Amino acid sequence: MERSLTMELVRVTEAAALSSARWMGRGKENEADDAATSAMRTVFDTIPMRGTVVIGEGEMDEAPMLYIGEKLGTGNGPLVDVAVDPLEGTSIVSSGTWNALSVIAIADGGNLLHAPDMYMQKIAVGPESVGKIDINAPTIDNLKAVAKAKNKDIEDIVAVILNRPRHEQLIHEIREAGARIKLIQDGDVAGAMNTAFDKTGVDILFGIGGAPEGVISAVALKCLGGEIQGKLRPTNEEQISRCKRMGIPDMDKVFYMNDFCGGDDAIFAATGVTDGELLKGVQYKGQRATTHTVVMRAKSGTIRFIDGQHSLKKKPNLVMES
Repeated sequence: MERSLTMELVRVTEAAALSSARWMGRGKENEADDAATSAMRTVFDTIPMRGTVVIGEGEMDEAPMLYIGEKLGTGNGPLVDVAVDPLEGTSIVSSGTWNALSVIAIADGGNLLHAPDMYMQKIAVGPESVGKIDINAPTIDNLKAVAKAKNKDIEDIVAVILNRPRHEQLIHEIREAGARIKLIQDGDVAGAMNTAFDKTGVDILFGIGGAPEGVISAVALKCLGGEIQGKLRPTNEEQISRCKRMGIPDMDKVFYMNDFCGGDDAIFAATGVTDGELLKGVQYKGQRATTHTVVMRAKSGTIRFIDGQHSLKKKPNLVMES
């Protein structure tokens, strides 16, 4: 892939964040998501690449833009797979809480898992714990392995989990082991990514969330040197049939890093929409706004944090119309 795509992706996530953050705390999830998607689509049209959406806003008949299979870019440049979530955490923005992101991940064509839109059980860690986890192992074994890898007592380990009734037993097991828990309402891409940064205070992600988000998380962790494992968790016969049509007859199949994202190169970018442990949210200051973005590339191992300052006078399409 072209190195220049790194900064092009920053422009994409910045635009989506600037547009959707206008809706923070206003209780309107669809409007926030639509704003992010429209802004992202507009910038994509200017990028020199031949992109195909493999993780997007839904199928063609469900999503007006950024649908699975849609072609993105100018039609010139490298052939890439695109995994995108214009607004990771629509309900977060609606309620004005933490860790909403605009995210995009790309890899060379054919290298991203075309994950079906269903649940996936996941476990994710940062670089120090790579090779130490096993999604099939008991919860306490994984906690002990991460504690040993990070030279911590198990009581100092923090696990991040989506706050859902389906995780009641998992939460019980973690508490019984003596580890600590950070429950999040939404946004497990941020949760997975945070395992790779000491300053977030997060050591491991457990639990069941969306499979598409698992692919996006995997690209981020590939760039960061971390690890994720996953197992699809279909909830009905139609979803089981869909897995089989994809060539996945075994519902206990474990997806590893190279299953999620093959090859040696990938690029990930995320801009904060609301404040989080890793990224600041968008702040509006009269006719200017600020953004905070992380962008990284697997091939070079480079991680950049970018503080953007934007003139809203020169970007009138990012000014919300009530």
